Amino acid sequence: MEARAALPPQPRGEGKVKNEQGQRRSRQVLGDIGNVEVVRIAEAKQITRPITRSYHAQLLAAQAEAEKKNPVVAVVDDKVAVNRKCGAKVSKAQKKAIDKPKPETIVAISSGEEEKAIAVSGRKSRERSLRKEVKTLTAILTARSKAACGVTAKPEDQIVNIDVGGVNDDLAVVEYVDDIYKFYKLTEDESRVHDYFNTQPDINVKMRSILIDWLIDVHRHRRFELMPETLYLTINIVDRYLSMKIVSRRELQLVGMSSMLLACKYEESYCLQVHDLVCISDYAYTDTQILVMEKAILEKLEWYLTVPTPYVFLVRYIKASVAPDLEMENMVFFLAELGLMHYPTTILYCPSMIAAAAVFAARCTLNKTPFWSETLKHYSGYSEEQIMDCAKLLVGFHSAAAESKLKVVYGKYSSSDRGAVALFTPPKSLLARST
Repeated sequence: MEARAALPPQPRGEGKVKNEQGQRRSRQVLGDIGNVEVVRIAEAKQITRPITRSYHAQLLAAQAEAEKKNPVVAVVDDKVAVNRKCGAKVSKAQKKAIDKPKPETIVAISSGEEEKAIAVSGRKSRERSLRKEVKTLTAILTARSKAACGVTAKPEDQIVNIDVGGVNDDLAVVEYVDDIYKFYKLTEDESRVHDYFNTQPDINVKMRSILIDWLIDVHRHRRFELMPETLYLTINIVDRYLSMKIVSRRELQLVGMSSMLLACKYEESYCLQVHDLVCISDYAYTDTQILVMEKAILEKLEWYLTVPTPYVFLVRYIKASVAPDLEMENMVFFLAELGLMHYPTTILYCPSMIAAAAVFAARCTLNKTPFWSETLKHYSGYSEEQIMDCAKLLVGFHSAAAESKLKVVYGKYSSSDRGAVALFTPPKSLLARST
């Protein structure tokens, strides 16, 4: 049996040698972050008994090995970090990391002097920001050059959203109204008529004007209370049928009566009775003749009655005039009906242009500036130059209406019910251009 290795004798006395390895194995979890522990240095009496060389060498070797594996930083009571290995002080950066205080909310109560100082500093900062916004010399020279050449940008008129008031109205169909009017403008040429009096041997332009004048008189009769849409559709049906079928002078009034009956059935809730039309015509035609002509018109037009008349555009463009009054509306409809009664207007211009020109001429007559705004240009799609010729034509009809033999339209809009807009003086600027 091998002899046991003799342990070196421990020194006697009150102090005992600390077992570094045992303490390292049984050490509790540190309470703070990092490899830091608080060591209370206990004062012990100095060992007077000498240690043997072999045991002292073992202690030094064990301590060196432990410090290599896990260097420990000790913190003494006065919060001064000390390295166990060399006993040197920790750097300032490490000390700041150890002693970093927790953030606290501080409410500062400033005195009057401090508030004055803050106000002065605020004024200085604003003055510095204003200095930064000062234009450069190049920008100033450029602006002066534009002003000298007359190319300064004028403030553009804002385009008003005329449909904003109908957002909550389901009947206004605000979501689709723009698409609807785009469709109207795309299809309005399909229902336009060409110059058809070259193919009508028995009737002429004057006879047509007499017929339209009579139809307007029937339409405004208080007994029937017909809507304006009915009148515009009636005139459209008459023109389209005359452009497709040769009509005798004897049947011209019959075509007008049957066209109004069709328009009433299409537009009105309660349409005219056939017997009423017979009475209005002073029994010139029978009930059967009116119904037969109605059927002939439908067959010739292939039942195509859904057409964009000037009325649908008039309603839209009057609304685009922004806050139009009743006087403005009456003036627009007066000029539009004058245009429909005269054959050249129907042949030369499409319904949307007639409506736009009527609004422009009405604004000129009533001296409502601007005569043609950016909002009207946006919603109509026409510039002032594009509608000028048609507007001059309408103003010319207005100027001659008082002396014309066909006075139904003039008399209709000379009454107080219509604001007597026919009595207004036509704008001289447009009359001078038309002459």
